[in-house]
Amino acid sequence: MRNNTMVRELTLLGLTGNHELEIILFLLLMGIYLLTIMGNILIVLITLANQQLYTPMYFFLRHVAFVEIGFTSAIVPKALANIAIGQKTISLAGCFTQFFLYFVLGTTEFLLLAAMSIDRYVAICNPLRYSTIMNNRICSLLVLWSWAGALLLIIVPAVVLFRMPFCGPNTINHFFCDNGPLMKLACADTSLLELLSFLIAVLSLLGTLAINIVSYINIICTIMRIPSTTGRQKAFSTCASHFTVVSITYGSCIFLYIKPRGTSDLGFRKGVAVLNTVVSPLLIPFIYCLRNKQVQDALRATIRQLVSFWKGDSGISEQKNNTKQ
Repeated sequence: MRNNTMVRELTLLGLTGNHELEIILFLLLMGIYLLTIMGNILIVLITLANQQLYTPMYFFLRHVAFVEIGFTSAIVPKALANIAIGQKTISLAGCFTQFFLYFVLGTTEFLLLAAMSIDRYVAICNPLRYSTIMNNRICSLLVLWSWAGALLLIIVPAVVLFRMPFCGPNTINHFFCDNGPLMKLACADTSLLELLSFLIAVLSLLGTLAINIVSYINIICTIMRIPSTTGRQKAFSTCASHFTVVSITYGSCIFLYIKPRGTSDLGFRKGVAVLNTVVSPLLIPFIYCLRNKQVQDALRATIRQLVSFWKGDSGISEQKNNTKQ
């Protein structure tokens, strides 16, 4: 029989119980997290500061980068704190908050990636009507619907889970409050909640993935009809970064939330979760900065402006000092 005392604090076992390995993981996770935050902030700042990037594609990318900052910050800082302190605990309220932010922000990213694929479809398949179709109002509505849609999808299972009693045990064999391990701790029948969570995962993952697939099928068919080899290469290059991000993001999430239970080792699932929560957010700024010439040009132009501004300020200060002397 379960203890009737309500649980107020949970224990996260983390990625490993080996202390030496934990030190290496701490340094690795800290480095990746800092690079992720700096890289995504850089994407946000560049797309805001450079007028060359005032296009729907980079408008969506800015919001994706903002989501990635929140997504990884909901998981990694607490995992790092637990490793550093050596006390692998989290309050029940903190666990619920982490769970809610993780799934709302993750679902928002799926919807934003689907919006980006629609943007690429219109840009390549209907270039003459692109500016008319993808105007500021439509882009803003797509972003708003992405946030609202994610909230509507997650709010019901989240409220149901939060209202369930947790009376023991209080140990989660994971490094964050994922839905599967958390539901196992509830002192109630979670079969309906598990079914609801699975249906929402199918809808949010496979539904948005279907939009991406249909868009790219049409994009590829259109590109293959372009007579010029240079034109085909240019068209493919505009979609390559987005397609790479979609492949990595959806691949890891489908494995975690669509694959049948009990079909994979728990340690391997933790590794895939690290790929999804830590590595994938880092790849977005690198993929878009390294593979996209327009972003590279905008970054160089912004750096030149900052250097010129700094030199100008330095020159003015020097003139003032000389005048005073």
